Amino acid sequence: QAGVSRVSMGIQALNDADLKRLGRLHSAQEAMIAFDTARSSFDRVSFDLIYGRQDQTAAQWKAELKQALSLAIDHISLYQLTIEQGTAFGDRYARGKLRGLPDEDLGADMFAMTQDICNEMGMPAYEVSNHARDGAQSQHNLIYWRYGDYIGIGPGAHGRITLEGQKLATVAYSNPQRWLDGVSKCESEKPRAMISRSEQATEFLLMGLRLKEGVDLNRYAAIAGHEIDRSAVNHLQDIGMAARDGDQLIVSDQGVIVLNAVIETLLP
Repeated sequence: QAGVSRVSMGIQALNDADLKRLGRLHSAQEAMIAFDTARSSFDRVSFDLIYGRQDQTAAQWKAELKQALSLAIDHISLYQLTIEQGTAFGDRYARGKLRGLPDEDLGADMFAMTQDICNEMGMPAYEVSNHARDGAQSQHNLIYWRYGDYIGIGPGAHGRITLEGQKLATVAYSNPQRWLDGVSKCESEKPRAMISRSEQATEFLLMGLRLKEGVDLNRYAAIAGHEIDRSAVNHLQDIGMAARDGDQLIVSDQGVIVLNAVIETLLP
């Protein structure tokens, strides 16, 4: 009745040693028990895995991925471990306590292998990190990637809403008690911020070019107030990083590996 047909689980690894390294409290066995429970109650069950972990070899990841894909799932999210400043992993990395991570070449090889295996097993990518069988793509997440409106509910949640033709960014208070106190007063959000047309255009490319379907250049022009840089598009086509399908601009398999650089080329 509520329209909820899918549960998504943060399993992240299928062995206890790596789960511990990732700072997770559950075991691989507990994850599988939870997965079986969810599958008995929901039409669709999805989970995510993180690869490119410490000391993980391509062969180990291949075996783990095939195990995951054999679990009768129709959707899976596969994220390569990234290190960002201001996070627990970023702090450990800066102190030299996060060794054994793959170099760029191994990371690229693991990404390519991931695509090949998922394609072979009928789970092609419809977004950089998300794979699904035909008809099982996450409608919820497609709203984000297609730059639609969504409401962020809960402590720290972000949202994007359009009111009177203006795109607004919403951010809920991150402190749970502060958020809870504010709910009863309709004050659970920080002041809303207007998003400029140039910022909207950037967000549209950042989200949409992750999709296999790409972005509609006419919609880009409507959002940005000007057409995309045609010379930049032509350059990306010439070097095999992107392609056109009518009004759609689609990043190639080659371009996805360096997606940030592709997007930077297109930004004014």
